[in-house]
Order: sequence, then structure tokens, then C-alpha cells
Amino acid sequence: MHAPTVALISAEPASRTALEQALSDQPSTLLVATTTDAGLRLLADRQDLTLIVCDDSEGRIARAPLLAQARQSEGDIPFIVLGESDTARAALQAVREGATDYLPKPVTADAIRASLRPSQTGHFEADHAQERLLGFDHIISVSPQMQLVKRLAGEVAVTDATVLITGESGTGKELFARAIHALSPRGKGPFLALNCAGIPEPLLESELFGYQRGAFTDAKQTKPGKFQLAAGGTLFLDEIGEMSLPAQAKLLRVLEDHLVDPLGDTHSIKVNIRVIAATNEDLPAQIKAGRFRLDLYYRLNVYQLRLPPLRERPDDIEPILRSFLEHARQQRGCRIQGIAPAAVTLLERHDWPGNVRELHNVVEGLTITCRNPTIQPEHLPPTFRTPRTAAPSVVPEKSSLLAFGLSFQEMEKTILEEALRKAAGNVSEASRLLKITRNTLRYRMAKYRIS
Repeated sequence: MHAPTVALISAEPASRTALEQALSDQPSTLLVATTTDAGLRLLADRQDLTLIVCDDSEGRIARAPLLAQARQSEGDIPFIVLGESDTARAALQAVREGATDYLPKPVTADAIRASLRPSQTGHFEADHAQERLLGFDHIISVSPQMQLVKRLAGEVAVTDATVLITGESGTGKELFARAIHALSPRGKGPFLALNCAGIPEPLLESELFGYQRGAFTDAKQTKPGKFQLAAGGTLFLDEIGEMSLPAQAKLLRVLEDHLVDPLGDTHSIKVNIRVIAATNEDLPAQIKAGRFRLDLYYRLNVYQLRLPPLRERPDDIEPILRSFLEHARQQRGCRIQGIAPAAVTLLERHDWPGNVRELHNVVEGLTITCRNPTIQPEHLPPTFRTPRTAAPSVVPEKSSLLAFGLSFQEMEKTILEEALRKAAGNVSEASRLLKITRNTLRYRMAKYRIS
């Protein structure tokens, strides 16, 4: 197999460096053009290109004619745009023009590798999705919903992207944050967690950003903040929706400029960390109410993972319960060996408002009260044995994709599959229905492994 030939159209040395690092682990040929005209000649002359990377370069490179030239080639060559803006609108516009992916600058080698992986055809780094999935094995699940979440988390783990994990309390947001960190390039660095709801507001900023000696009455000595302590690693901000507006403004500066301003210090400190945030709040509703900054939401929501509540994945209840029982046997010599099918059925019918945390508490209680080797229905708390009353009838809301609780990636895959079904598998017809290019559709199909 021939080494891949990559075209980079960019006037910025930093973009070339990042791309060279992304391609460094396998032999490849990199061709560089520093102007739009040179790029057009390169695309016209070379018919053996495997990948095209176009850097907007603050307007010095015109991507529209380059995209048009690339579409004239016979093969479906992936075309990645490196852009100045990190908004969803900019990314959507690039995809509509025919790009297969859009990466906001400053771009990293890890971000480029993650973008290359869905479109590769054996030329680039092998896909380690299965290996990354195995990295989440300590998170017990058998349901399709959680298997999908694990796969998506594995894909974002190898990048340096900011991640927003949403889900109800007790769904395992910190577990996923730790797993993402462990499988990331920062895995050997520190992982620090901070519950934004568990620290009084006056102390939150000093915990995050640190302070200098004498910054306030009780500041007897200089103390570094969590951002400094997490250098080279990951900072997990739980319950981000509880953060005050002044602290949100400071956090936004860190995410934008990677600079921290400790209290009482006149100099900013450069920090190199990854931020993973989590919330059980409806942040768009918080934004509408004026309690959360829209610009911060966009910065945090680079990649969102939604963890489904336990009631949406009843298949996971029994394996999680057995895992808790096994842990109790190892730690305390628990006598319980299993659970009767009738008891499992009652557990699966429960609403689980506290999710996995509530299930853990139930198991802890059973290890004390159940004196049989097998959990029977009568051993469960009374609330599990009492039939639920039917909910009052309500007027159905207008149908919405959001009502299904799908992530953006799940919705995108569903739409692609629907278009392909309607087009009877014809890629050209499906791309017409979706109003995107064939090139983009093939890239998305490869990304979601749609054949």
C-alpha cells in the first residue's frame, strides 16, 4: 500500500506543525501550498491526494474555490477546514460548502488525528475504538444506549476537546470524566474534581484560580488554584450550572486564553489543562433565565455526552446490582449470591429518580436486611412492591427529536440512515435529500460505520 499523500493549503506555520505531528506515526507525503492560487494548482496537478487540509488563515486563503476544485476530482477526498471561529454556525457553513470536517484553531495534532480517523481507508492510524471501549469496562452496562455513550466517550477521549457531560444526578458523570481522562493523552497527568455546588460562592473563585498572600484577610500564604494544580492534566467541574456569574466570566477567560488570574496577583498565569464539565441542570433554560452565560455554554459544549437515566436502560439494572453484590462479598463477606427474576422485574419497573446511586443504596440496605442467599420480591423496600399509580393524562406535546433524549451524534446518525433508506441506498440521492455533498455524506457514513 502506498504512503498517503496529504495536501496542506495554509500560510500559517503552526497549522503545518500540527498536521506533521498528526501524521508522524506513519509514513506520508505532505505537500504544502501557501496561497489560494498555489493550492488550486496543487489540487489540479495531483490526482493521488489522500487528504486535503485547508487553513482559512484569517482570510489569506479562500476555501470556496479550493472546495470547488476538490469536488471535481474523481475520488471522494476528505477535505478538512481549519477555521478561525469555533461556533457551530461556522462549522455548519463549512460542511454545507462541501468540507468533511471543520476544526477551530488553534488546532492540535490530537484534534486532527480524531478527524482523520472516521475518513481513513487504511492509510492513517488504525481505529482503536474497540480498545477505547474496553477502557470503560469498569462502568457496568449491557444496554445499547450505554454502549453507544461509551463509544462516543472513547472517541472524544483521544482528543483534547472540552467535554460537557449532562445527565441526571447519580448517572455516573464523574466516572465517565475519569475514564475520558485516563484514556486521553493527558492520562498520566493529574485529574482534579471540583463540585461547584459544594463550595460557598465566596470561596469558589479562590479554589479555582488561587490567590496571593494578602489578597484578603485570611490569605496568610499564596495558594495555587485548581487550574494550576491540574496543569498537564484534566480539571473536572461538576455541577457547572451552580457557578456564579462572576466565576463564569473568569472561567470563560481561561477557556479562551488559557490564562488564570489569581486573586491579588497583577500577572496572569498560563495554564495547560483540559476541562470536562458536568451538570444535571437544563443549561439552555438557565441561559434564558439569565443565570448562565451563553458564550460560556458554547465554550463548554464543544462535545456533549448525555448519560441516559437508569429508567431508560432497565437492562443495566441487574448487572449493576450483581456488581455491587460482588463488591460487598469481597469487602464484607455478604451472604447474598443472586436475585430472583420476580425481584428483577420489580426493580426494572422502578423510576429510579436517584439512578445508579439510588440502586447502590438499595443494595447496601439489602446486604443488611436480606438473610437469604437469593433476593426475593419481599426483601425489597415497600416502595418497590407497591404498584405505581397511572400518571394523569396530559395533552401530548408537539413531536420533537429532543423528546427522545438523543445526543446530537445519535440524531445525525438517525437522519443519515433515514435518508439512505428513502434513497434505497443510493448515495447520490441521499445526499440530495440531505442537501449535502456526496463527499460529506460518505465521510459521515464512515464516521458512524454506516454501510
